[in-house]
Amino acid sequence: MKLGQGPGRLLLWFYGVFTVAALSRSIVQISTKFHDAPLAYVLSLAAGIVYAVITVALWRGGDQARKVALVSCSAELAGVIAVGILTVADSSAFPDATVWSDFGVGYVFLPLILPVMGLLWLRRSGREAAGAA
Repeated sequence: MKLGQGPGRLLLWFYGVFTVAALSRSIVQISTKFHDAPLAYVLSLAAGIVYAVITVALWRGGDQARKVALVSCSAELAGVIAVGILTVADSSAFPDATVWSDFGVGYVFLPLILPVMGLLWLRRSGREAAGAA
């Protein structure tokens, strides 16, 4: 089964929406009030870029795209956990929220759930592809 088919289509849709949301939010914040919270805004931009890479990888499919998506989902999960811990431990370091602040609470924890679901889908679809070969 291709990466962007079946349950992968839902992941593709969510990652596409998150790409637009995170990139547009961060671009507006960086261009209008960068001095207020530069770390938060740059992290939101980084999140948007990671989402875009995952979206393209899921859309393209194939072995190389699966590897890119695997690395990107892993990086996303590590980022959400690291930023989540940092924002809970020292909220003063983040005067404005990022996409990954407090483990994605501003986005109903989807930034924490999506990479886990992505990694599970990549694992399942990889097994199916290996079984078909």
